[in-house]
Amino acid sequence: MVLSRFWLAIFVSSILFVVVSLFSGNTYTIDFLLNGKKDDPVLVSEKFLNEIPVFIKDSIEKSAEKIYVLDNIKTNPDTTYVFQNQTVKIYSGVQKSDGLLATAKSSLVDLIIPLIAYLAFFCGLMQLLIDSGASDKLAKKLSPVFTKIFPSVPKNHESISYMTLNFAANFLGLDSAATPFGLKAMQSLQEINPDKDKASDAQIMFMCLHAAGLTLIPTSIIGYRAAENAANPADVMLPCIITSFIGTIAAFIIVGIRQKINFKSASLVIALMTLIGAIVGLLFYINALDLVEKNFFTSNLSGLMLVTIIAFTLIFSWINEKKFTALKTTIFDSFVVGANNGLKTGVTIFPYVLAMLVAISMFRNSGLFDLISGGIAFIASHAGMSKEITDSLPVALLRPFSSGGSRGFMIDAMKTYGPDSLTGRLSSIFQCSAETTFYVIAVYFGSINMKNTRYTLGTMLLVDLICVITAIFVASWFF
Repeated sequence: MVLSRFWLAIFVSSILFVVVSLFSGNTYTIDFLLNGKKDDPVLVSEKFLNEIPVFIKDSIEKSAEKIYVLDNIKTNPDTTYVFQNQTVKIYSGVQKSDGLLATAKSSLVDLIIPLIAYLAFFCGLMQLLIDSGASDKLAKKLSPVFTKIFPSVPKNHESISYMTLNFAANFLGLDSAATPFGLKAMQSLQEINPDKDKASDAQIMFMCLHAAGLTLIPTSIIGYRAAENAANPADVMLPCIITSFIGTIAAFIIVGIRQKINFKSASLVIALMTLIGAIVGLLFYINALDLVEKNFFTSNLSGLMLVTIIAFTLIFSWINEKKFTALKTTIFDSFVVGANNGLKTGVTIFPYVLAMLVAISMFRNSGLFDLISGGIAFIASHAGMSKEITDSLPVALLRPFSSGGSRGFMIDAMKTYGPDSLTGRLSSIFQCSAETTFYVIAVYFGSINMKNTRYTLGTMLLVDLICVITAIFVASWFF
């Protein structure tokens, strides 16, 4: 219910805002909201040739292309004058994201079809893990810990192994593998959910632990920083880990208090201390490497782990081939069955993803997001926050809505202020230490047709806020 109302609120408010802007003269056309493409120039006005300044008119008439570009100061975009069909069209700035219709198309072509491919492959692997008995063994090993975090999940339940693989994939930055594992976990948890229309406690805990985006090796962030010639592209790795880890612990505590989880459980404390020890140990090892060794390690760890998971699944299945025979199938046929289930899941979640993405497109292109983010930055600056921090806030504000949009702001911040500036580094930490909340909710709950997400959205947004605040303190401390 909360998600539905929020979706309606951002959609309707964006439409109202752009209609008011159109009739008040602040917006010249709304066609870009429907048909525009990201980074296309925005039409801001149209005039007759004799209505524009003389020097611009003369420049256009002398130009073979009938185009004149007016270079503005750095704080403003260039203005382009195009003489066409007896009028001069004036363009200034670029579109923030694809228009509604373009988003509808790209959500299928650029998002859902690749996602279906990932789902098909990894769901095929998961079917091998199930039929070979590997998932049962993993669930039995981890049940003592997971039954404390997810009290409503039966001991040795198959969802434990799926959640483990999902957390591990996220931890290693393997997004393409994490989503299929997570969707399988949600479907498995739905099977034991007594109220199919209402999110269970276990599902809410699972989703909220996602919100902090706990990642050990932020490979993509390091890559973007390297592309912008950062002195040490991996220097944000430790702040990213600290920020996302604190966010994860906050999510666990917030949801745990509401679900009355026993935080004094010995197995839970041991598991937490083991995780902290492993992270600290690995960080000490990485810190001892020189720059070349560090870049080699961080760029290969995630890929190596993914190859290891695939190799283990296939070898374990081959060793336990008798189990496939007992099920009257083969390893290959089992993989195909799982891949087919992944295909069906991808088709199921498409409407949910589409609904969320078109609303976000309208929200960004209407200018309402810029107004809100500008207002927050203005308040923050007058509250004593430094300009270096307020310049990076658009990344934090957009991250829950759009990973691609916030990534664009992050890259722009590094280009404008430098990758080694506080703004550039803080933008990188914001991008790494939170999840695309609305997309994740649409995908994961959409896969099981969940109607009532209860307090999931509010908690995930609260965790996002905690990550933002933590990132500011951690970045200020480190840099």
